[in-house]
Amino acid sequence: MQPKLSALTGPYQQKKFAAAFMQKAGDFLLLMKFRLNLTVVFSAVIGYWLAMGGNAGLPGLLMLVLGGFLITGAANAINQVLEKDYDKIMKRTQNRPVAAGRMSATEGLLIAGLCSVGGSVVLIYFFNSLTAFIGVLSMLLYAFVYTPLKRVGPIAVAVGAIPGALPPLIGWTAATGVLTYEAYLLFSIQFIWQFPHFWAIGWLGSDEYAKAGFKLHPSPEERNQHTAFKICIYQVFLLFLTMYPVMLGIFSYSFAAVALLLGSGFVYWGVQLFKHCNQQYALRLMIASIIYLPLLQIAMAIDILFR
Repeated sequence: MQPKLSALTGPYQQKKFAAAFMQKAGDFLLLMKFRLNLTVVFSAVIGYWLAMGGNAGLPGLLMLVLGGFLITGAANAINQVLEKDYDKIMKRTQNRPVAAGRMSATEGLLIAGLCSVGGSVVLIYFFNSLTAFIGVLSMLLYAFVYTPLKRVGPIAVAVGAIPGALPPLIGWTAATGVLTYEAYLLFSIQFIWQFPHFWAIGWLGSDEYAKAGFKLHPSPEERNQHTAFKICIYQVFLLFLTMYPVMLGIFSYSFAAVALLLGSGFVYWGVQLFKHCNQQYALRLMIASIIYLPLLQIAMAIDILFR
């Protein structure tokens, strides 16, 4: 009877182990905010590609992706540990592993520590100390300045936009070892983009943010035309800002046409939010912002490649 029992329990234990492993792997990706992490790393890759003139080698790209992924993941993990009690309150964050209790705060911090050290080592060893410094600075600003400021006031978005705009600089310095005006232009574009992006997110989640004690803009009372008009102002400024590198000869007129088309489409959804001032158009604006930036960056990469 004993061999038969082992034969029955063996596959069951294997399936149980496989299910537990998949759950743990899924929680790791949630802790790292995998999809958000990919967009951040993509911006760093674009900065690297542009600085290399479209001649970036695969080994360098892979190491940049690894280092950037680890550093960004560490920032996201610390964020979730610090906000675990607030994440429990909001529906969209209740399933995060630390908030849901599937992962302890100690485990989350341990993963964050290993990722931050690993990412820093990769960036220093394969690139340079300036790249590692900017990466660590981005992590510290996001985790220990932006995160607590969310409970202080709307200034958090402006502060959070700084680490959010640093990835192109990480990519640029990884390729060149120096910060130039081209790098600062890439930073400026991504910095300004974040305001309409995060205000659209804030519009959608303002009720839950208020319930959790986050004092972000717009508050439930600020979902009005004044806020929508401010979003439009930033979008128009962003549109003109994307033309500036063309004037400096960094990008071609072909890129200008694409940037003008993308920027006009982005502004369109801001105007629609101004006209309707509801959740439906805030969602459309948020989706438009998510589509706009990577398409703009891809247009930059293609323009450099074929110039």
